[in-house]
Amino acid sequence: MQESMPSQAQEQICINVDKVFDWIVKEASFEFSTTGSISFPTVTATTNLAGAVVTCNVVPSATNPIVILNRENRQFTIDGATVCLQNLTIQKNFTLTLVVTLPNGTKFTSNPITVSRCEQVTLCAPKGTDVEILFTDLDCFVCSTGTLTPGAGTITFSALVVTISVCQSIQSTFPVTVEFLATFCEPRAELPFACPGVVRPAQCPAVFPTVG
Repeated sequence: MQESMPSQAQEQICINVDKVFDWIVKEASFEFSTTGSISFPTVTATTNLAGAVVTCNVVPSATNPIVILNRENRQFTIDGATVCLQNLTIQKNFTLTLVVTLPNGTKFTSNPITVSRCEQVTLCAPKGTDVEILFTDLDCFVCSTGTLTPGAGTITFSALVVTISVCQSIQSTFPVTVEFLATFCEPRAELPFACPGVVRPAQCPAVFPTVG
């Protein structure tokens, strides 16, 4: 008769976690445009930009990528009940770089350009909660450039328009301590392993026949 396995030990455990008050996923796009000069350190006034292709790259700003500018309480009626939610004004800061590629393969990269965008979202995010934004997708493309005019370390675009697309996960959270009954984890069994047998290479009797 097979013996029954002993029950695993359980214990009341308290852990510190972030409680999610609210969570939305939002898609957005916006445009960055300028008709001024942009710094390209290796460009000279005599650089021939004919036939150049302009591409871009965008990442969240290294400092203060998200800034909550305002948090305003508003009353909403949901399923017949009145609830208080928060209308958040959020500033998101990005770093944009442009790459100009000439027909011969030569590339010129701009200095980082700071791009900011503000938007409003409605969440259950009362005062004291943190608002966290995770960019699940962040991309850009150059819609138009106009005429490119080189200068000493600069390029002037007569009609530069860059479209930035964002897919974002927005959560309001607050650290809490929770208690629950947990089962201790057990290590898994080691995977079986056996040393391979001796392997001999195939013979070539037509080239080196056996004597006898």
